[in-house]
Amino acid sequence: MNVVITGANRGIGLALVKQYLAAGHSVYALCRNSSDALKATGAEVISGVDVGVPDNLPQALAPLSDVDIDILINNAGVLANEAITDWQPNTIDYQFRVNAMGPLLVTQCLLKQLSSGSKVALITSRMGSMADNGSGGYYGYRMSKAALNAAGVSLANDLKADGIAVGLFHPGFVQTEMVGGNGDVDADTAAASLVARIGELTLANAGRFIHAKGDELPW
Repeated sequence: MNVVITGANRGIGLALVKQYLAAGHSVYALCRNSSDALKATGAEVISGVDVGVPDNLPQALAPLSDVDIDILINNAGVLANEAITDWQPNTIDYQFRVNAMGPLLVTQCLLKQLSSGSKVALITSRMGSMADNGSGGYYGYRMSKAALNAAGVSLANDLKADGIAVGLFHPGFVQTEMVGGNGDVDADTAAASLVARIGELTLANAGRFIHAKGDELPW
């Protein structure tokens, strides 16, 4: 299989690259800037892919124009912590561009490389859940992930007729650089769970909001 992963230079993205390679698949690792760890994997690295810059995406994704994509994993994301008394519009706007618009535009740009049987995975967060929000804060991240969830359900509905399954997956609270190394699960464990859930993704269960452990999450 050909697997395309955004945000592949570190954290969950890098762990996903390693696991799909270990399973014998061809992996195209997309990132803004590569890392020594990513280069060492042997994946096909495509750098210069900034999902937060819409105008540059068609050219940045051009190296994939002849690749038949079996699995597209929209993993790239950013996080900031805004309080009601302390936030800036540009910070929230950037999170929307990367977390919500980015996956939608990447999928749109690569539609011709997808076909019946292909899968699109959106790595979202339970912080985008309304029902699960019991602590507030994180305005830009919560809103951008809620927007991604809305886009994911629309994608699942729109692409079903083409035989393309779209799933929305929360990886857990993962120990990555993005959260300062905090978390209750390491990136390798989270990636293994995501690989399993993506493997289970079909047209019948597309459009659902799923925890990496397998539980369905509330919107």
